[in-house]
Amino acid sequence: MNLKTLITHSVQYNHWVVNKYIDWLATKSDEQLNQEVISSFSTILATLHHIWQTQEYWWSYIAENNDFNPSENSTTLTKDEIFSGIKNNSEKLMKYIESLSEEDLVKNVKIESQWFQCDFSKYEYIQHIIIHGTFHRGQIVTMGRNVGITDAPMTDYNFWNIYKDADVIIRN
Repeated sequence: MNLKTLITHSVQYNHWVVNKYIDWLATKSDEQLNQEVISSFSTILATLHHIWQTQEYWWSYIAENNDFNPSENSTTLTKDEIFSGIKNNSEKLMKYIESLSEEDLVKNVKIESQWFQCDFSKYEYIQHIIIHGTFHRGQIVTMGRNVGITDAPMTDYNFWNIYKDADVIIRN
């Protein structure tokens, strides 16, 4: 398997998993999604907002447009705005990565921000987005258990990889 296929599968998986989580969490009450628990972020919605904003941040560098404008604080956005934002971003990221060549993926992008400086390949930044989202989705499952949500969907990469061609599992 080449790098292009691996990274493309990774962003397709990420898009699928984001949609699975949003579909799952859309069935939960606003009270549950906004109930404070001890975690990196105080609520499930705040955690989703963070995942979305982080994807947007890295997207701006990967796409080399550097136009990241953080949205409002998660407490001023509705559940639907956060759900829509993260879904739209993961689709935008997936379509963009699908359009890149292997040469594009290995291209380095220098970042100089107020927090750090680095010069890594696009595919490494893409890996970071996927790993970061996975980390926080794991937190959401734990947070959910603390607020009475115990029916998290199966979202393991292996599950997606086995069934991705059998169904319309990637895009839905």
